[in-house]
Amino acid sequence: MILALDISTSITGASVIDQDGGIVFCEAWDLRKNQGVFDKAQKVKIELANIFNTFPIERVYIEQPFMFFNSGGSSAKTMAILQRFNGIVSWLCLEQFSSEPMYLTAGQARKLVGLKIPRGQKAKPVVLQFVLDKDPTFSVQYTKYGNPKPGVYDRADSWILAKAGWQEWKQKSEFLEAS
Repeated sequence: MILALDISTSITGASVIDQDGGIVFCEAWDLRKNQGVFDKAQKVKIELANIFNTFPIERVYIEQPFMFFNSGGSSAKTMAILQRFNGIVSWLCLEQFSSEPMYLTAGQARKLVGLKIPRGQKAKPVVLQFVLDKDPTFSVQYTKYGNPKPGVYDRADSWILAKAGWQEWKQKSEFLEAS
C-alpha cells in the first residue's frame, strides 16, 4: 500500500491506496489550531502512527513544495516554514514506515494521472472535479455559500498524489519484471 501526503502547516491531506489502485483512506488533518511546526508535527506523528497500525504501508509519496516565487504567492517566510515542516514530516514518515519518502511535484502527479489544468483556470477546482468524476466515493461537504469546506482540496490533492504514486510504482514494477 502507498501513503500519499499533501503537506501544509494548516491542513494536511492524506490518502492510502491499495495494490489494485483503490483509495482505501482519504482524510484531511486540520492543524490550524496547533501552534508552531513542532506542535503541528506532533499531531501528524499521531496520525501517521494510526495509519501504521491500520495499513501495511510500503511506500510514502509526498508532494514537493513549491521551489519558486510567483506574484501573489507565498512569502519567503511562509515558504521557509513549509519547507521546514515538510522536512520534519518526511523524517517522521521515514521513522514510522522505514521507507524514505518519494517526492512528486503537483505537476508531475497530475501528469501521471492524466489531468491537465486548462490555461487560465485555477487548479484546485479542476483537481476536485477530476477526483469527483473518477471516484464516486469521494465525498465533499460545502459551506453555506456553496464552497468546499476546509480540507476538501487537501484530500483531493492527496488523492491525486496517491494515484500518481501508484502509477509510478506500477510502471517501475513492470519495468523490473521485463528486465
